[in-house]
Amino acid sequence: MQDVPPDGHEHAPVPTTPPAPGTLMVDTGHDNRVGEFRGVAGPYWALRPACGGQEWEAEPEHVRLADPIERLHAQNARCNARSRGDVL
Repeated sequence: MQDVPPDGHEHAPVPTTPPAPGTLMVDTGHDNRVGEFRGVAGPYWALRPACGGQEWEAEPEHVRLADPIERLHAQNARCNARSRGDVL
């Protein structure tokens, strides 16, 4: 039997190599923040909120691919921010 995280949802695996820029990721080391992968910054991965904002650095071992629900939530939040004029 496969282990299921405490929240009851199975999540995407932790990537071993940097993903393509723009890939939605979850930083489990920072309260499960969702952000777009921007690039590698030394030993860290740079992520940026999907709705815009300041990038942050995450330790790669604490970053995983966003699952479908997390991607949908982030995309919806971005559309809402765009309609308010917060994001281009």
